[in-house]
Amino acid sequence: MSCVDYDTLVQFEADANKGRADALYNLGLAYSTGQGVGVDFVTAHKWFNLAAMKGSEVAKNWRAQLAAEMSSGQIAEALRLAREWLSLH
Repeated sequence: MSCVDYDTLVQFEADANKGRADALYNLGLAYSTGQGVGVDFVTAHKWFNLAAMKGSEVAKNWRAQLAAEMSSGQIAEALRLAREWLSLH
């Protein structure tokens, strides 16, 4: 992924709200690598989890890599945020 600007993030979020797995995955990448946003593993895990639920195998791999570096509390928070997002979309 190249450097992500604000407009690209807005487009990813709009596409994610439509349920596009690629946009969910791209948001996970942005938050896990700090592209256009601060690094936030909890938020990245949330997006990767949602993309994985849509069938993205690469998102499953990234989610597992992040989970290995996160506390159980952080993972629980990421899962809660994913459920919350699902309930709204």
